[in-house]
Amino acid sequence: MASSKIRRLGMQCGAVIMALGLAACTGTPGPSPSSSTGTSAPAEPTATFNFGTASMPLGLDPAVTSDSEAYRVTRQVLEGLVGVDGSTGQTTPLLATEWKDSNNGLSYDFTLREKVTFHDGTPFDAAAVCANFNRWFTFPADLRKQAPGISFQSVFKAYSDAPDFSIFKDCKVVSPTDVQINLTRPFTGFLQALTLPAFAISSPKALEAQKANVLDTARNGQAISAYATHPVGTGPFMFSAWDEQKLTLTTNQAYWGNRGQIATINFIPYDRAETRQQALLDGRIDAYDLVTSGTFDQLVKKGVQIVQRDPFSVMYLGINQAVAPLDKLEVRQAIEMSIDKETLIRRFFIDNTAQASQFVPPKLSGFNNNAPSLGYNPDKAKELLKKAGYNGEELKFYYPLNATRAYLPTPEKIYAEISRQLVAVGINVKPVPINWEDGYLQKVQSPGDHALHLLGWNGSYADADNFLGPLFGEARPEFGYSDADVFHKIERARALPNGDGRNTEYQSINAEIAASVPAVPIAFPISALALSNKVESYPASPVLNEVFTNVRLKP
Repeated sequence: MASSKIRRLGMQCGAVIMALGLAACTGTPGPSPSSSTGTSAPAEPTATFNFGTASMPLGLDPAVTSDSEAYRVTRQVLEGLVGVDGSTGQTTPLLATEWKDSNNGLSYDFTLREKVTFHDGTPFDAAAVCANFNRWFTFPADLRKQAPGISFQSVFKAYSDAPDFSIFKDCKVVSPTDVQINLTRPFTGFLQALTLPAFAISSPKALEAQKANVLDTARNGQAISAYATHPVGTGPFMFSAWDEQKLTLTTNQAYWGNRGQIATINFIPYDRAETRQQALLDGRIDAYDLVTSGTFDQLVKKGVQIVQRDPFSVMYLGINQAVAPLDKLEVRQAIEMSIDKETLIRRFFIDNTAQASQFVPPKLSGFNNNAPSLGYNPDKAKELLKKAGYNGEELKFYYPLNATRAYLPTPEKIYAEISRQLVAVGINVKPVPINWEDGYLQKVQSPGDHALHLLGWNGSYADADNFLGPLFGEARPEFGYSDADVFHKIERARALPNGDGRNTEYQSINAEIAASVPAVPIAFPISALALSNKVESYPASPVLNEVFTNVRLKP
């Protein structure tokens, strides 16, 4: 009974966070979420916290990766100018204590927190902020090819070699504690976008010393920089060590805010849900993420605390229109009609996971209740394939091995079921399994022969642009999708002020994307964490902004 109560409380808290977090986020300053509020000196952190993850990170430079496991670690080490309040969803002070916009939303002035140092002892100041923005703006073309998931492009649209197309104009040092960021055109979600892990501020000295823009180090099948093996920020935890067994962070004794109870974090990878579960039951870890539907009930029966996050991700079947015959709408429609989403969700996702007919979650402004959905209709799918002249051409179907993500709990099983459904309507599928740590993400997001693939997107801030912009705001080799009209509409919507007009525009965009089927959205998954009895509370966040200074351990 106790475990059921904890589970219900976790669900309720997640729902409150989500409901409040989806309100319009403003730049109104408030108390720092990390600062100490008591009058007495806080106790020195002493605890060791072992956290089970689904895989090792794909690198620890968040500016050049879109990997959620990388973000989990770098959120502890690096901080941005602004953060997100976990209970209200408001943009809050972090490395900036105040801000204001001017010039019709084209200029943002930030007052920076004083007496903050990077982990390498160098000072945090306006020059450091501009060094980071200028690095992102001037990313060399070679790096951009090696790292196709860079957030700067999806948010700011272009780099210094195409300044007329970039939303970012420049960063100016006004004084050591004042910085101004200028845009070329209004961007309503600018402040919210700055809460992305990709825009956390690194030590300029460390970036230069470790050649952060040179991806000449191999790790887990990925090309990364030396800096991506040892990030240096201002956060409450410092990078300590990383080997095949674990990644270790230690408390930052010079941290400007609350350091919490934890002195050492060990992130320990277990690529199977069953092995993560057993490690928790054996006491080898104190918590783990990404409980799957197959282990959920077992954990509840054993009295394990489970905290659920409200859905803020979308799982989809990617379709690459650069591969014939997927350039034909009828073939893409047939693929959508061949997929039984209800069966997939019932078998492989946690209860209350909702079907998806679009890429924006239902609680976000811009969600379209009337977005066209073709539904599950295998007979109609066969008719469309015949009409399109499909003659059984082989379609390579990429899917990841040894991976669990909030949006993709058991990829091998999900692949097997989707493949079975596609074959049932006459589609010739060739399986292409790729280990997640052998470059799966880069392979499906780069030009290639991937016809179909499994992937998803986890939102990082409460704006429809955070979903539609990165996925469909520009031509991407993941989908071979090049609808200039949709690109223009997304560009226009992101500059509109919050309100009915912007909401209507995003609803129209959702409907247009759904009608052209560049991918098949399948589910808005609920994700969950399991906690040992050692944990009193965990800061579960729909946007995964979970800083471990806010973990509370029992006395």
